[in-house]
Amino acid sequence: MRRIIVGISGASGAIYGVKLLQALKASQGVETHLVISHYGKKTIGIETPYTVAEVEGLADAVYPDNDMTSRLASGSFMADTMIVAPCSIKTLSGIANSYADNLLVRAADVTLKECRKLILAVRETPLHRGHIDLMQKAASIGAIIAPPMVACYQKPQTVDEVINHGVGKLLDLAGIEHNLYKRWEGVGG
Repeated sequence: MRRIIVGISGASGAIYGVKLLQALKASQGVETHLVISHYGKKTIGIETPYTVAEVEGLADAVYPDNDMTSRLASGSFMADTMIVAPCSIKTLSGIANSYADNLLVRAADVTLKECRKLILAVRETPLHRGHIDLMQKAASIGAIIAPPMVACYQKPQTVDEVINHGVGKLLDLAGIEHNLYKRWEGVGG
C-alpha cells in the first residue's frame, strides 16, 4: 500500500487538489492523508462546487492543519510522497525556509528531511524575483517544483481537460498510473 500525503493550501486552483484526491481514490493500492489549510478550505468554497466535507471524504485520513501532534508531524510516519496542490507562495515560503508553523508545512518539512518525494504545484502568476528565489531554494533542498501549466499539444477543449493534464503530471511525478491525458507520441505518432 502506497501512502500519499496531499496538502491543499489557500492559493487559487483548489480544484487541482480536489481532482488529485479523486484520481488517487480511483487508484489501486493508494492510501491518502489530507491536510487542508484554513485558506485552502475557504478557496474550496469559493472556487469549486464541492464542500470541504466532500473533499475530506475523498481521503482515507484527514488532519487539522493546527494539529502539530499529528502523526504526519513525525518522520516515523511512513509516506511515499507528499503533493501540495495548489501550493500558495506563503506555503512555499514556509517550506523553503523550514518555518513549520502549521501541519501542512511541517508534513512537507518532514517529507524533505526523510528524503522522500515532495511535489509542489506552485500557483502564482506573474512571479517576482522573491517567488523565483523561494522555488529555487525549495528545489535545492529536494522539492520538485511542478506548477500546473497548460499543454497545448493536446488541444484542450475544456477547463477540465486542462486541469486533468496538470493533475496527471503530478501523478506522473508520484509514480501513479492514470489515464487523465493523452501522452505525446511524436509528430505523426
